[in-house]
Amino acid sequence: MGTDTFLPEPAELSAEAQALYDEDVADEGYVMNLSRMWAHDVATFEKLFDLIAHVGELGSLSFRDRGILVMSVASTLGDGYCSLAWGKKIAGKYDADLAAAILAHQDDVLDERERALAAWARTIVTDPNATTADDVQALRDVGYDDRQILALTTYAALRLAFSTVNDALGARPDAEMRASVPQQVRDTVTWGRPIASD
Repeated sequence: MGTDTFLPEPAELSAEAQALYDEDVADEGYVMNLSRMWAHDVATFEKLFDLIAHVGELGSLSFRDRGILVMSVASTLGDGYCSLAWGKKIAGKYDADLAAAILAHQDDVLDERERALAAWARTIVTDPNATTADDVQALRDVGYDDRQILALTTYAALRLAFSTVNDALGARPDAEMRASVPQQVRDTVTWGRPIASD
């Protein structure tokens, strides 16, 4: 079977790859294009997400915090896949208009703490060398301690790495996203690779 990435699916699936596929089917109802690509090296995929989970816990990042970080990173980078995937998650837990607004960088829908989080994530993507001590102080001013600041910075950077690999290897958002992602989110995500064909 072909994939909507630049890497063909492995000719033979390892037990780890099959487990990844089975998890996708259980969670999403289909095997994601990302999983077909990462099936070449499931160990790296799992270690990356173990590390992402670790720093998320270290930073006491809520589901909403993680969504804001991922969507801010993905939308700034121009990664359509993660923008749509997390837009769907945030829409499902909260509201589709909220998800679309975060992706569109309409920060008036966020509280002060969340605005600082989104702004920091975008800076990490656009120009990490442009950050200043004042930017870090702004995170402290809204309640983050230094350990959390390191954790949320690492979280955003790891998500940036994940998106970069996916985008560079041509991963297209799954065709199933066309029906499963709310219209407000799909209309907002005008960047990145187009949704795969059915």
